[in-house]
Amino acid sequence: MACHGNVLADTQTGEYQTGVPSKGSAQDQYLYWFSPSSPQILLLFQSCFVGKSIQLKWDSASDHGKCRKKQGRMSASGPKSSAPRGFERRTTVGSAQKKTPKKNGEKDSNATSTITNEVLEISKLPGAKADVEKQSSVVFGERNVLDRSETEVDALLDQELKVERENLHRKEIESLAEETLLRGDRMFVYPLTAKPDEDIEVFLNITLSTLNKEPDVLIMGAFNDWRWKSFTRRLEKTWINGDWLSCLLHIPKEAYKIDFVFFNGQSVYDNNDSKDFCIDVKNGMDKVEFENFLLEEKWREQEKLAKEEAEREREEEEKRRIEARKAAIEADRAQAKVETRKRREMLQQALEKAVVSARNVWYIEPSNFQGGDRVKLYYNKSSGHLANAKEIWIHGGFNNWVDGLSIVEKLVDGEIKDDSKNGDWWVAEVIVPVRALVIDWVFADGPPEGAFLYDNNSRQDFHALVPLRTPEEAYWSEEEDLMFRKLQEERRLKEEAMRVKMEKTARLKAETKERTLKKFLLSQKDVVYTEPLEIQAGSSVTVLYNPSNTVLKGKPEVWFRGSFNRWTHRLGPLPPQKMEAADDGSSHLKTSAKVPLDAYMMDFVFSEKEDGGVFDNKDGLDYHLPVVGGIAKEPPLHIVHIAVEMAPIAKVGGLGDVVTSLSRAVQELNHNVDIIFPKYDCIKYNFVKDLQFNRSYHWGGTEIKVWHGKVEGVSVYFLDPQNGLFQRGCVYGCADDAGRFGFFCHAALEFLLQGGFHPDILHCHDWSSAPVSWLFKDHYTHYGLVKTRVVFTIHNLEFGAGAIGKAMTFADKATTVSRTYAKEVAGNSVISPHLYKFHGIVNGIDPDIWDPYNDNFIPVPYTSENVLEGKRAAKEELQKRLGLKSSDLPLVGIITRLTHQKGIHLIKHAIWRTLERNGQVVLLGSAPDPRIQNDFVNLANQLHSTHGDRARLVLTYDEPLSHLIYAGADFILVPSIFEPCGLTQLIAMRYGSVPIVRKTGGLYDTVFDVDHDKERAQAQVLEPNGFSFDGADAPGVDYALNRAISAWYDGREWFNSLCKTVMEQDWSWNRPALEYIELYHSARK
Repeated sequence: MACHGNVLADTQTGEYQTGVPSKGSAQDQYLYWFSPSSPQILLLFQSCFVGKSIQLKWDSASDHGKCRKKQGRMSASGPKSSAPRGFERRTTVGSAQKKTPKKNGEKDSNATSTITNEVLEISKLPGAKADVEKQSSVVFGERNVLDRSETEVDALLDQELKVERENLHRKEIESLAEETLLRGDRMFVYPLTAKPDEDIEVFLNITLSTLNKEPDVLIMGAFNDWRWKSFTRRLEKTWINGDWLSCLLHIPKEAYKIDFVFFNGQSVYDNNDSKDFCIDVKNGMDKVEFENFLLEEKWREQEKLAKEEAEREREEEEKRRIEARKAAIEADRAQAKVETRKRREMLQQALEKAVVSARNVWYIEPSNFQGGDRVKLYYNKSSGHLANAKEIWIHGGFNNWVDGLSIVEKLVDGEIKDDSKNGDWWVAEVIVPVRALVIDWVFADGPPEGAFLYDNNSRQDFHALVPLRTPEEAYWSEEEDLMFRKLQEERRLKEEAMRVKMEKTARLKAETKERTLKKFLLSQKDVVYTEPLEIQAGSSVTVLYNPSNTVLKGKPEVWFRGSFNRWTHRLGPLPPQKMEAADDGSSHLKTSAKVPLDAYMMDFVFSEKEDGGVFDNKDGLDYHLPVVGGIAKEPPLHIVHIAVEMAPIAKVGGLGDVVTSLSRAVQELNHNVDIIFPKYDCIKYNFVKDLQFNRSYHWGGTEIKVWHGKVEGVSVYFLDPQNGLFQRGCVYGCADDAGRFGFFCHAALEFLLQGGFHPDILHCHDWSSAPVSWLFKDHYTHYGLVKTRVVFTIHNLEFGAGAIGKAMTFADKATTVSRTYAKEVAGNSVISPHLYKFHGIVNGIDPDIWDPYNDNFIPVPYTSENVLEGKRAAKEELQKRLGLKSSDLPLVGIITRLTHQKGIHLIKHAIWRTLERNGQVVLLGSAPDPRIQNDFVNLANQLHSTHGDRARLVLTYDEPLSHLIYAGADFILVPSIFEPCGLTQLIAMRYGSVPIVRKTGGLYDTVFDVDHDKERAQAQVLEPNGFSFDGADAPGVDYALNRAISAWYDGREWFNSLCKTVMEQDWSWNRPALEYIELYHSARK
């Protein structure tokens, strides 16, 4: 049977059978074949329409077989005309198309059945069963062929669709090419809209390009203004008429723009007339989002690098530890060998003296013993000095007393009946030490702590040889090994104790610094603060501002104007924001801002209008708050101090402490600090590390040699002019001091210029380095040191007012050492014209130098956790060292230079008043004025004779003793008439001693009276910490001193808690250093 359209032909009979289609749509038809013979037509039909998804069904209600064709599901694309007429694709079950109504009980045209069921239907016809069974295997074998053919048809249809799409694609591109040429352009892309994470094809007409004669043309580019994922591709010839080349690019998901040029792979470019080609990417990141994405990528990279660096450091540290361990082992072995040899040499003398017994004096039973044995040692009491003693004791050791006293036993009457043993024999049982070669002992009339008479064998001691012992060489080899193990254990314990102490010190410092920063932020709460208090990069922050405490008080509107990173952030300033009332009902106003990931500082000011008007800019400093967690770090400043004092190498007063401690604190905040200093011949060079010759230069008619070293970890350049100006054996006190230091200031600036230094800040101090300010402006501002700014600090206005006034004129910023002192001197004629640039910043102390937990000058190290124990031990040691009565009495310490400024008349009165209150008093200090010194010498003589057990005046400078006084005193008295800052009260609190001060200068700024200053302390986020008085007379000092001593006597528990409180307050440079850095930045504006 052959297949012809809708007709089947029997190839044997030559008869045609016509298929009659049913009514309905073209997609839903039945075909009927009338076959009087066998159902072989089914198989013929199948073979005729292979690949057309034909399914057959017989109508059991008819005498003739009815064959129904159902078109199976085909691919979703392709033209409908691909199927032969009458066999078009029909809808699948669930299609939205209209179905043909059923007639005369006709089954649903969408009903389908498997070929197996169709065969079962056929088998019901008369005579068909056998044929079906005969053919079933053939039917089921053809099933795989049907499935495979259906897939091939789907593939064919997909291919046809692909070709059609490609043709449309080409026509569209050809059209774009024509339009591009008509516009006179030479480049276009397809598709026209570039989108992230998709492909785009770039086309270039080579004829119109500068590359028209080049054999190779490439595209070179990147994304997002050339900042992301660069690429280079070769362009290939296209089918488009007119010399069009193209290449395919993939657009990354982070792109907002494509930037590119064309070139020949060498030096010939088509760069769009030097403007480069660019295409905007739609529906992707914008520029700001991409910047944030880059920041996140940078942050992740930094974290990765930090982890890698940490791992490298850990590995290096482990290598160093292993090497150190090896070196320590070798050192301990060498020391063990030396110690053992010494012991052997010393023991040899004892061995030579040792015997097994001394006739009629002592003997041991049994006579043959060894280390570890229990033996009886007999002593003839009547043989020596102890004949009349009531008790006999043996005080012994071994091996020439190697371990000191290790054998103590009382002897008893030996009750010896042996006639050969004449005398009064006593006996004690002792255990022979295991490692003993010889036993050493003496006899006494009592135990070690209560003996008066001894029998020590005429000062030779007694020595008994141990008969049974290890061979000598083996013994000493074992001794050397034991010594080595002992040294190793001692080293281990020492290193462990040191490690624990270092870790605790580092933890305490970190906790103190964190606590101080928090208090610093909170201390501004009456004006401005943030929520959260710690500003996190990448998060939002709310700024709260109280205008009632500023120049904007009463203004109807307040506007916030801010930025980041000291107004240098890449995004520029934030738009002005009108502030609104805070939610808590306070007088604060609020606004919010998003903090970028690369922020390290938040900057802002406030104004009365959107476009300006009156500003609150914190007296020209602006408001700056640190941002944590960002990926960017603040660029370091370079600060150079030019000073003539520096602790501990050449310290005269507080100036030296400030120069060193401030430099260290700023350096710890990751800034670069150098100090330029005269190379005095009186410098304490033991405090200078790595001192080396640096260079020499000529200035002022002399050669100046420069040396470099480290002092307390800070870089110092020592200038040594060969004219002898600093070879005087002193810092101050020469008739030409002004000339000496003027020369030094000029030489320091010349050193910076010739050395190629470009510091951000020159910081000069007091009259001695004041000339730096005007010499710099007159001679160096325009000669290489253009960006440098000068900061000048007044430590004491009492000296060199003329030089100070001139420095105030030329300095960019000026400071003094406390806020109150700044107010006190504001009316001075050399200060008042410059108040706009004059600021008070309280000094701090160096917590590493003044640290009771790591102080070698006090008996017991302590923190606030064990302050009572530490101070009790220090007081006992202080009383013992100075010959005072060892008693629990209130102890007042005074550590000062004896000058009128320090209130010497108040000091004298306080000494007598303390003694009247049954206290103890210790004074340490000396007077530069001989008359004052003699006066205090006389006072000391008087006190030592009348109150020697409770008063001691040490009229000299003694650094170790000062540490012991700070630790051992209950109170430290500072009754200065004026005090720019004062460090004594700060050190006192560091050691848990309560300050008693006069209200002046820095004393007022740092000491808050327990009875009168609670609110003032609270404003600084502090607790009251001492006793203070106003007057400069006896009643004033009595008022504070009486309250202090009464508190000690009447409320010891409260007083002890006060000691703990003052010790926990941070008076280091943590906070002042932050204020100085803000000042440095403001000077650079």
